[in-house]
Amino acid sequence: MTHVSVDADRCVGHGRCYTLAPDVFDADEVGHSVVRVADVSGELERQAVTGAENCPEQAITLSR
Repeated sequence: MTHVSVDADRCVGHGRCYTLAPDVFDADEVGHSVVRVADVSGELERQAVTGAENCPEQAITLSR
């Protein structure tokens, strides 16, 4: 199981994470990323990794 978190201070709302991993991430009212599912495994974990790898601000942290 992997825990997903987003640093709200680093996120500027490019939207790559919630575009590439919509089952894990969503957007708040101004377009910044929020976590839909904090603890993931399997396909959701793969989505979370894709979202994190594509974040230009490196605002997403994945921890085991």
